[in-house]
Amino acid sequence: MSIPRHPLRIGMVGAGMIFDETYRPAFEKLRRQPIYVRETGLVDVALTALASRTGHRAVRIQKEADGALGPFQILTGEEGFESLLHSDVSAICIATPDDRHFELARRVLEAGKHVLIEKPSVLSLAELDALDAIARSHQRLAKVVYHKLLDPDHKKLRTLVVDGVLDQVTSGYCSLLEPKSIALGQFTEWIAGRNPGTYVAVHYIKLVDFTFGGRLKRISASGQRGTVGTPVGSTWDSVQLRLEYEYDSGRDATFDIHTSWVHPDNFPGYVEQEVQFRFVNGVWNGHSRKRGVELTVENRTPTELKSTINNHYNARFLEPWGDRTQRGYGVEVIERFFEEVAFVEWGGDLDDRPNRWQSIRKLKYNDLSSDRPSVAAVQGMEAILQSAARGDAGSVVTVDSPQGGLVQWSIGQQNPVVLYGPKIYGERAPEQEPI
Repeated sequence: MSIPRHPLRIGMVGAGMIFDETYRPAFEKLRRQPIYVRETGLVDVALTALASRTGHRAVRIQKEADGALGPFQILTGEEGFESLLHSDVSAICIATPDDRHFELARRVLEAGKHVLIEKPSVLSLAELDALDAIARSHQRLAKVVYHKLLDPDHKKLRTLVVDGVLDQVTSGYCSLLEPKSIALGQFTEWIAGRNPGTYVAVHYIKLVDFTFGGRLKRISASGQRGTVGTPVGSTWDSVQLRLEYEYDSGRDATFDIHTSWVHPDNFPGYVEQEVQFRFVNGVWNGHSRKRGVELTVENRTPTELKSTINNHYNARFLEPWGDRTQRGYGVEVIERFFEEVAFVEWGGDLDDRPNRWQSIRKLKYNDLSSDRPSVAAVQGMEAILQSAARGDAGSVVTVDSPQGGLVQWSIGQQNPVVLYGPKIYGERAPEQEPI
């Protein structure tokens, strides 16, 4: 009996750092090793086209890959994106600056393609609602990349929470610090008017929401300016975000998430990441750089090579059998999306496709329909920072208050600003489901 074999053609929008670090190794691996799941048979995943504004990076990538990615088109500008939409790709991955996600994803879904969006999915709940409605009307998957949920440490944390070993979270702290070379180098083209909270805090927002459940009820934030922009402008060096949650137990919990992209370039790790979560019966401490490895190479560390390295997220290896590979949870989350698309399209009879599509939509770790609390936190944080840039510091955003789903309150002002009218949760918080 022959095993069914299907071609899964993928389009890509964006050829920056995220593509280089995660999508590129995923495509290279899958070109060597097709997906095989019993329900679908063999699935040959291929990067068919890479769209970027100028194509300069895409040309470099194609040259450096030296055939490892297989043949793919390089598409540039608006005409290139239109060509991608009308091509035979089944899914398109979007890895552009976050303020471009909505329009690109909207057009992808309207073209009848599945879409995978880098975090944050979008910057407002209205945009989220619009994309979710289009995905439902076309019965296509709309997914978001949250690779930190696949971190082995974070999966273990959630296992202990779901199994009741860690009992009721009470507070938490998360921090992610990136070097100035990121903000002033790779991000120079799009960083104006942006903030590191939106860019990376959203990973921890999702981690908190997915791991502990509950209902987000209040958002506050502050930040600093003056390195990547002017001290009184709208471009932020660092952001301190605070989220307050309530739980069915009657307890509340507060989570502080600190992010920066102006850390010194010569600090030991490429990024400094740590978390601490406190429970009524325990404490969880995690640090991405303190996993047992320190490296010193004369004249190369800690700048060219880092003194403390995270081999879990994404790293290149020489396997014992001689192959050179790149592995890590930053790659796995992309591979998982391709498996989900393949299951929807080829995991059984065509008549049963709507049921398969619905079953994959229920995966709350990455589906757009479950991203409401995360997007609410992002939208609230951005509204607070925008007000602070205008001189109105200290405002607070509430969730599902009598005035609306997302409401901003400023000191000294009687009338709040309704950022989003409908309720975020409805009658009760959605139940979390395992991956």
